[in-house]
Amino acid sequence: MLGAWLLLWGGLALGGRGETAFLRRADDSAGRCTYSFTVASPVEAACPDAGGVPELRAELAALAARLSRLESRERGSGPRGGEVGVAPEPQPAGRLEAAYSELLRAKSQLEEEKGRLEREKEELGRRLETSTQEITRLRATRCPPGREGPGRDTLRAPGKAPRWVPQPLTYQELQSERTEVSVSQPLEEMALGRPGSKDSGCGELVWVGEPVVFGRAESFAGKYGVWMKDPEPVPPFTRETTWRVDAVGAEVRQLFQYEAAEQLAQGYPAKVHILPRPLESTGAVVYRGGLFFQPRRSRTVARYDLRGEAVTVEREIPGAGYHGQYPYSWGGYTDIDLAVDETGLWVIYSTEKARGAIVLSKLDPETLKIQRTWETNIRKRGVANSFVICGTLYTVSSYSAHNATVNFAYNTATSTSRALSIPFENRFRYLSMVDYNPAERQLFAWDSFNMVTYPVRLSQA
Repeated sequence: MLGAWLLLWGGLALGGRGETAFLRRADDSAGRCTYSFTVASPVEAACPDAGGVPELRAELAALAARLSRLESRERGSGPRGGEVGVAPEPQPAGRLEAAYSELLRAKSQLEEEKGRLEREKEELGRRLETSTQEITRLRATRCPPGREGPGRDTLRAPGKAPRWVPQPLTYQELQSERTEVSVSQPLEEMALGRPGSKDSGCGELVWVGEPVVFGRAESFAGKYGVWMKDPEPVPPFTRETTWRVDAVGAEVRQLFQYEAAEQLAQGYPAKVHILPRPLESTGAVVYRGGLFFQPRRSRTVARYDLRGEAVTVEREIPGAGYHGQYPYSWGGYTDIDLAVDETGLWVIYSTEKARGAIVLSKLDPETLKIQRTWETNIRKRGVANSFVICGTLYTVSSYSAHNATVNFAYNTATSTSRALSIPFENRFRYLSMVDYNPAERQLFAWDSFNMVTYPVRLSQA
């Protein structure tokens, strides 16, 4: 409207009086665009030169067109509702910057929420672990001797093996036979290969029975470990003296001593030995009055004298992998594994030269010198564990499969190996140790907190 009024007024002034007029545009102090229209005085209008009027009218027409365009632009993007002094809407760049700032704020809020959820997850994990350990402790709780009362077994988990009750040895053997041998088996199979059997000679492994639970670890440190008896003990120890190591931890030094397996089942050791050096993994054995073990982060084997409570000899196994170089398939730094059979002390390991295949060496139990070595074609990482019976190395196929098998045998007398398929039950699905006891003709094993034995049967030589 402003432009229209200016044009009308200018046209009247020019047409009616023929006077010269000027239109000026400038910014005021507030930054707004202003227009001024001036007409010369009567003296100046009397200038005889009137030839510039058509040019001025053309300039006014062009100015009117520009003003029309300005008015159209103001109607589209100027102040709304006739308000004066209202700030214009943000240009596209401003809107993008505002949107970006909003996205940054949303991202910050999401990261805070993520952090809060992660903290809640960690807290729930800790609470779950604490609850699991507490449940395990309650289920494994044993009443002290002489304080047993009614309802003691109410904490026993469903399906758990019956408690081991101290009884005469002969009755224990009969009870074990009744539990582990099916009615359909011939009576001669029940006695074959058992302690006290007339068959005391060597043979090949042909059968492994179901596991019998002797005890359960009370804490998380007992997730995996090793337990054993000495097949050739020295006084004051006997064949009933039982030994145990909970192998979870960076500094494993405690060796628990029990007078008998019944005491192990109750969970009260007669003595705790503190080893001068921490041992590694679950490869230790007890033999002829000594604990043979691999010291942590080394390729050596040491003998700890159980009577003198000191390390008497230590020797390196040349080239043996250690601390995770050539473990069994379940891991656990099981690079060096010791074993005992009817013929003596063995060490099972691998070397870079053998490219991960099992190497078997016979050791002198007094000096730990290697007497002879065999290199097999059995990949150490491809099996879950191994043991030696009558000079033959046997391996277990899986540490977690319920229906595993004894899948390979390597005979040191003939230096040959063969495939087997002898059923082997992982009842608790985490087999971390298997050793053979030649005096009892049984396998001792550690299966996810549980200390178990397996009866075995050997073929007649």
